[in-house]
Amino acid sequence: MSQQLQQPRVLSIAGTDPTGGAGVQADLKSIAAAGGYGMAVVTSLLAQNTRGVQEIHTPPQSFLTAQLSSVFDDVEVDAVKIGMLGNATVTRTVSEFLRLHPVGVVVVDPVMVATSGDRLLSADAEEAVREFIREHATVVTPNIPELAVMLGTAPAATFEEAVEQGARYAAAAGVDVLVKGGHLTGPVASNALVSADGSAHVIDLPRVDTANTHGTGCSLSSALATRMLLDATPAAAAEWASHWLHEAIVHADALHVGHGNGPVDHFHRLRRLAGGES
Repeated sequence: MSQQLQQPRVLSIAGTDPTGGAGVQADLKSIAAAGGYGMAVVTSLLAQNTRGVQEIHTPPQSFLTAQLSSVFDDVEVDAVKIGMLGNATVTRTVSEFLRLHPVGVVVVDPVMVATSGDRLLSADAEEAVREFIREHATVVTPNIPELAVMLGTAPAATFEEAVEQGARYAAAAGVDVLVKGGHLTGPVASNALVSADGSAHVIDLPRVDTANTHGTGCSLSSALATRMLLDATPAAAAEWASHWLHEAIVHADALHVGHGNGPVDHFHRLRRLAGGES
């Protein structure tokens, strides 16, 4: 690896979470844990906590562009993680900016469907996100319901079906797809990195019995964006990010943050090292 990328400069473009478990706050923690230098441009300000979202404020598009310009005018950006875009206007603003300021690695977490199953975007916004992925994405990291929305089909009932859906979308959009099994049931919650050529790299992960999984999608995609610049292959990056997140979920119950679905422990490895553990 080059000297330049020993600590990749990774920009999160996403919404906020004032309790720190999701959004740009989780992204910055994940980027740091994965070995990168994190930056953040805010698309939407959310009043949310571990119990849910109470209110959303979307700043003017001129301010979004000003934030993006502030970063790109001063810092060389090695990778971008895209989180909550929220609506078609925001999506097109970010797309137009990246068209003029291309970045080699763009990981898109398509925030379309809540864990509850509720759709978070209007139909025109969903199509704008699909267009964004086709034009800019290196890897897209949908959950099971989001993958179904992107394909216009029913959600997968099994991991094998999810991988097949991921392969179809990867071929159609020309991107790698990190298929995530966390929304399924059973003793495993494996991931698979599926390439546009149909090949799949499966990452076997046991399921963790916990409700504290707030921000897992944000965290995984941010770690992946960072490791894409540090590991030899996208498959190796997906392995690192997936196993790191699994450990973060294993240690989540010890955080005691909030009274709902709590966050994962982004710095579980650092905490163990600080305590003298290996």
